[in-house]
Amino acid sequence: MKIAVVGTGMIAREALIALRQLEGIEVVTICARPHSREKARVLAQEFGVPQVATDYGAMLAAHEADFVYIGIVNSAHFDYARQAIAAGWHVILEKPFTSTLAEAEELIARARAAHCYLFEAVTPLFLPNYVGILETLPQLGLIRLVQANYSKYSSRYDRYLARDVAPAFDPSLSGGALYDLNVYNLELIVSLFGRPKSAAYTANVGFNGIDTSGVMTMRYDGFVATAAAAKDSSSPSFFMIQGESGWIRADGEVNALSSFTVGLRGREPETYELNRHEHRMVHEFEAMRDIFARKDYMSVEEGLQISRTVMAVMEKARLMAGIQFRAD
Repeated sequence: MKIAVVGTGMIAREALIALRQLEGIEVVTICARPHSREKARVLAQEFGVPQVATDYGAMLAAHEADFVYIGIVNSAHFDYARQAIAAGWHVILEKPFTSTLAEAEELIARARAAHCYLFEAVTPLFLPNYVGILETLPQLGLIRLVQANYSKYSSRYDRYLARDVAPAFDPSLSGGALYDLNVYNLELIVSLFGRPKSAAYTANVGFNGIDTSGVMTMRYDGFVATAAAAKDSSSPSFFMIQGESGWIRADGEVNALSSFTVGLRGREPETYELNRHEHRMVHEFEAMRDIFARKDYMSVEEGLQISRTVMAVMEKARLMAGIQFRAD
């Protein structure tokens, strides 16, 4: 399985660190915009990648790999993925899947028509600890409350306060706390419980109309789920499920799910650490490699349905909160 990595930022570097730990995957190209050529060259040298490209269209036309991994600004996800599918490539698309539901639906339709493997790179859903949580869930009985919080003070927030807006805080580039951090909470909740009956987003909105923090409240049959995320402040992050017969709690950043603890009524709590790799992204690339190798398109479809549902919930709640993207 050969991959071309698109992007030179932090997430692209993390992807390269993870990819070099896996057998059966070869990164053959790093693609960047012309002004980032030197950054791409440095990354290529560090990770032993043989080629650097600055013309995305030409790279796609050359078709020297199976997959393109797209780790760039949120607002460009749709167009870059659309071009790759049209050129006959398979796609690994960083979260958030797209900026809007319409974009998500179009990508999914194009991927199906082209028999393209299209993955959203949402790390927690590929982790063994997630599988452990899923398998333990029935032991909790009726679910009554779900809570998630993923908050970390952004290294770019001080710049933002000085009116120097990085992409992560730019509504024209589909930034904000909901699409950057809270998306992980929503992916977990939706993957475990399906689409909520209703959802509302209450946000702290900055000077340029972007959410710097906020809370999503979702109503399900019999319980409420809340998902909080912040880029303007920090707190201990966690994911918590409460049922009538017990609870599950995962402490730490929810995109890593490094462990989880199960407390069942009448028993001592037990903590599990099932992840096999230290780097959170290794598991997702490993899973994608194996799905591709065994031609398991059903698993692709299951992932796409989660991605579509999360985009639908996020977009509706975001617009109700008055947060507008250029893609709208």
